[in-house]
Amino acid sequence: MSLPVLYSLRNCPYAMRARLAIYRSKQPIELRDIVLKNKPPEMLVASPKGTVPILVLASSKVIDESLEVMLWALNESDPDNLLRKSASPVPDTKQLLPDMLQLINQFDVEFKTCLEQYKCAKRYHESNLNECRQACEVYIRNLEQRLTEHAFIMDEHESLADIALLPFIRQFARIERQWYLQSDYVHVKQWLNRYLQSPLFTKVMAKYPLWNENSEVDVFCGKEQ
Repeated sequence: MSLPVLYSLRNCPYAMRARLAIYRSKQPIELRDIVLKNKPPEMLVASPKGTVPILVLASSKVIDESLEVMLWALNESDPDNLLRKSASPVPDTKQLLPDMLQLINQFDVEFKTCLEQYKCAKRYHESNLNECRQACEVYIRNLEQRLTEHAFIMDEHESLADIALLPFIRQFARIERQWYLQSDYVHVKQWLNRYLQSPLFTKVMAKYPLWNENSEVDVFCGKEQ
């Protein structure tokens, strides 16, 4: 049986969080690493909008939104209960998934807009750099407060929210590196460092040869070797 195919770009935050969820789900997929300046025709046939990630299932169904890829993977298999569908390890899970999706949407829509403005202000040496950073900090303070109360964003255990937001918080931390390292966001820094120094992140960020139609199949999976 053919594996689902994931078109991915190594450093794209949306593709990154799709790979994070797939890794946590332990579902094997065929990973096709691409570059956007040379999009494979097969990828554009699957999704003409041409943005990653694009997941093509064995049924030929196409999922081309990163959060939907994450939800597909974890609905297929969720050994760490990231969707909080069971009472273990967290007893009260009734409203957690809607709360997670609301938080993720807030960061995808609002924080991401502020983040892009902050990146542009830094790149082009604009005079409103501080204002752009402060707009992002509204959302970073939210995370800092949450992480003051428990080890992960929603509670004491990793959830969908953590791996969905991780790539964008990583981007925020890299824009003004020295400012970030000296900032008061102690718990955000601890949370981010825990991921960046983890085997999970090393695996998810591993570099694969760029895919073409003659490439061998690269299987990506979170199962222990």
